[in-house]
Amino acid sequence: MSERNADLVVLGGGSGGYAAALRAAELGMSVVLVEKDKLGGTCLHRGCIPTKALLHAAEVADAAAEGSKIGVRSTFDGVDMAGVNSYKDGVVGRLYKGLQGLVKSRRIELVQGTGTFVAPNAVDVAVDGAVDRYVGRNVVLATGSYARSLPDLEIGGRIITSDQALTLEEAPKRVVVLGGGVIGVEFASVWRSFGAEVTVVEALPRLVPNEDEFSSKLLERAFRKRKIAFKTGVRFTGAKQDDNGVTVSLESGEEIEADLLLVAVGRGPNTTGHGYEEAGVRMERGFVLTDDRLRTNLDGVYAVGDIVPGLQLAHRGFAQGIFVAEDIAGLAPAPIDEAGIPRVTYCEPEVASVGLTEEQARERHGEVQTLTYDLGGNGKSQILQTSGAIKLVKAGPAGTPGPVVGLHMVGARVGELIGEAQLIYNWDAQAEDVAALIHAHPTQNEALGEAHLALAGKPLHTHG
Repeated sequence: MSERNADLVVLGGGSGGYAAALRAAELGMSVVLVEKDKLGGTCLHRGCIPTKALLHAAEVADAAAEGSKIGVRSTFDGVDMAGVNSYKDGVVGRLYKGLQGLVKSRRIELVQGTGTFVAPNAVDVAVDGAVDRYVGRNVVLATGSYARSLPDLEIGGRIITSDQALTLEEAPKRVVVLGGGVIGVEFASVWRSFGAEVTVVEALPRLVPNEDEFSSKLLERAFRKRKIAFKTGVRFTGAKQDDNGVTVSLESGEEIEADLLLVAVGRGPNTTGHGYEEAGVRMERGFVLTDDRLRTNLDGVYAVGDIVPGLQLAHRGFAQGIFVAEDIAGLAPAPIDEAGIPRVTYCEPEVASVGLTEEQARERHGEVQTLTYDLGGNGKSQILQTSGAIKLVKAGPAGTPGPVVGLHMVGARVGELIGEAQLIYNWDAQAEDVAALIHAHPTQNEALGEAHLALAGKPLHTHG
């Protein structure tokens, strides 16, 4: 067994892992980055990027289908999945090539092979039957996540996860989506735009259950308008498939016939088989436990990304990777506030939020004030023919000073508003601070300004 030393060894080349590697290299460290699959991980190859490419194709399909509403003679004649997949794969391929070049330019040693963490500070990598050991002064565990299934439900054939959904050769005609969270509603949105009959089954009482109830209600209203069926508060009991389709059974006794069943019940931490438990890393339900500085219970060993309990988002992984590299370098960055991480669900309409839900805000701050601004009063939203609203949650009762601690938005393209929204939350801005800013007209961003004007007690295009 050969052995190589480095300042930092990173196990996993996804969002959190490669961000840690890039920042550490910038700070002058020697870095080894171990990845058994493709650099970029789930986000680039099986998650964020390919799914959003499908969602853009869906947006184009909707625009073609609805052109006559604005005097454009366009029609939607169906989807060429070979063409859609070629477009999607081209986007992924270009970003993958760019990321490979970026890692190479930082003089990071990229090791392709299956890595196993060996306490206290080493990673063994199996390549072609041989094992090489990489010893770091510090180690970052960043092995990402996998698409969860359910006990006794075998994935295969007409029962698929998001991994297989990204490579379909034909657009389905009838789909059942098991899970009404982010992944489920995004694929439901895509397939409806492609012309499918879609039914979402969610065991919890509402769609996107991690969002404020306001957002769930607006999304459910929009899905009804789009004729996307959903059944909430209903448990799945089983599925049978044959050459002609799949039959989904619910606890209520109802059965739903479909071409495909998408299992979208979340993602699990990819920690099995990497040596973590054997090395003594403290874990719970498969997740690696850390303190607020992302340190595990072992000296010099950190964990980032989807294996750490909390939001499973690529940009959270980026932020954590950068944080760890700077912490190791002695820069003492401030701990990351999970509530301050922006969240976007890219279905149609989009759902975006940052900060606390109203319920969470009441638990933390006691009395709160809320304000809802309907996008019906926003010029650009009318041009885009989107409906939706923005909800603000302020700490403290009406008429008293207090920061805006929650921002929740539903509507076409509202994910593009999350940049300003996260600044408002993370900088403890009050309604008066934002109301004083000038927002360009006509933009959807203007809706954020109008909402804060109203919360500050001086509404413009809304009734006082």
